[in-house]
Amino acid sequence: MNTVAATPNEIRLKALGDRTAERVLVEKESKRAEARAETIGLVLRSIVVAVVWTFAAMMILGQLAIDLGPLIAGAGIGGIALGFGAQSIVKDFLSGLFMLIEDQYGVGDVIDLGYATGTVEKVSLRSTTIRDVNGTVWHVPNGEIARVGNYSQLWSRALLDIEVAYDVDLRFAQGVIQRVADEFWEDPEWGGDELMERPEVWGIQALGAPGIAIRLAVKTEPSMQWATERELRLRVKEALDEAGIEIPFPQQTVWVRNQGEHLIADAPDQAEIATHKVAGGGGSDAVE
Repeated sequence: MNTVAATPNEIRLKALGDRTAERVLVEKESKRAEARAETIGLVLRSIVVAVVWTFAAMMILGQLAIDLGPLIAGAGIGGIALGFGAQSIVKDFLSGLFMLIEDQYGVGDVIDLGYATGTVEKVSLRSTTIRDVNGTVWHVPNGEIARVGNYSQLWSRALLDIEVAYDVDLRFAQGVIQRVADEFWEDPEWGGDELMERPEVWGIQALGAPGIAIRLAVKTEPSMQWATERELRLRVKEALDEAGIEIPFPQQTVWVRNQGEHLIADAPDQAEIATHKVAGGGGSDAVE
């Protein structure tokens, strides 16, 4: 079997690539560590404040010569009674503790809780505060979080399903989309800072009623998938228009019958025929 020895330049390029990948990985982990440290700092700050106020109250009562023994005994009995009625609060604190230990999310992450999706603004052992895209602030007890999806942990992915008509040369269409993706990667405004890997066309994703969907995938920095998708949609649409590739949209044929007229199947000339084209994504409808 013949073996080909690597040239010195190839060895240096491989070493440079390995060092670059390692440096990027370390940078991602350090950013994640900073976000986690900020989250834990907020929780510890709230705990310290509660402890300080508790000791301050005890010292004030001691200076007022108030016997703390009965109060402590009463607090113990009251705590037992309160524990039976405050199981949800205990559940919230335990859930918050495990959330911090497992690093499920932190301040600045974009998460999906099922009933609310938004950016984490505050985390405590008791609850999590997120703000959705409409600006609504959600205060969610940690014990009510049955599942959580994190859109921005370490990296994200933008997925675009681009539909083309059935009579289009698919290999040509994929080539046009890949060319747009390559230019996007080489754009210093995007490829250098916002993208983690070169975008690639995965191929035919679906054969739908209106057309054929071609999937484009891009691995991005955390939380940058939405901005990437918007920019790529614009560039792909312009490239497809320039290449003469049609993006399909639903069409309907509407038969309009005037009052007093009968619509006969074998004599369509007795009715006015209009084609009602409805463009996908909204907009005004027009009858031609």
